[in-house]
Amino acid sequence: MSGHSKWHNIQARKGKSDAQRGKIFTKIGREIAVIVKAGGSDPVSNPKLRDVIAKAKQNNMPNDSIERSIKKAAGEVGGVNYESCTYEGYGTGGSAVIVECLTDNKNRTAGDVRHAFDKFGGSLGATGCVSYLFKNKGIVEVEKTDNFDLDSLMLEALDLGAQDVVDYDEICEIITNPNEHNSVAEGLKQSGYEILNAETRLIPDNYVDLDEEKMVKFNRMIDMLEDLDDVQEVYHNVNLPDEE
Repeated sequence: MSGHSKWHNIQARKGKSDAQRGKIFTKIGREIAVIVKAGGSDPVSNPKLRDVIAKAKQNNMPNDSIERSIKKAAGEVGGVNYESCTYEGYGTGGSAVIVECLTDNKNRTAGDVRHAFDKFGGSLGATGCVSYLFKNKGIVEVEKTDNFDLDSLMLEALDLGAQDVVDYDEICEIITNPNEHNSVAEGLKQSGYEILNAETRLIPDNYVDLDEEKMVKFNRMIDMLEDLDDVQEVYHNVNLPDEE
């Protein structure tokens, strides 16, 4: 994972979401609806709901909007029934891409996702064509404060059950089993660390490098996919260059 931190992606997404906040809130609202329907409206007993509430707050979604989405989902009154679906394919340069969606119309979503792949030199593949290249992991992002000590963080994180600690310029990423990110984040928070994010994500086993021309096409494809209302997450194995 050397040289590739998701933090740059988060910062870029946050900048874009300031101009498209309504669309971000809509995506999160859909996610809340599916999670509440599957596991209930209490974040204490529904860890997935706890995760999505944290994501909503990260994206500056107002508390009353979060609560309204949860109550609407719990009431199941006049709500839309969303289904989850996942698409896999290849971007330029043989890059691997996984697109997770929530939709009320799978035919529409499949067509939109396929169009984004085709437009920028990619191709949609069969289920399983690239997912074997990824593993589901818990990720806890810790901000480096003035008194930050990497060795102390590593010892404490590993003691809490983390698998690895990856050091970047502005943050450290703690890698955990997919069901242990919340407990590790809570333990580190109690010790005074600033937790920026805690979630589960698909992490590629290896990253690929693209030349400048292919990188431009790849980024445009990812932007188009992320702008689709039905798309919740896009995962890939491209090693993005560090941004100044």
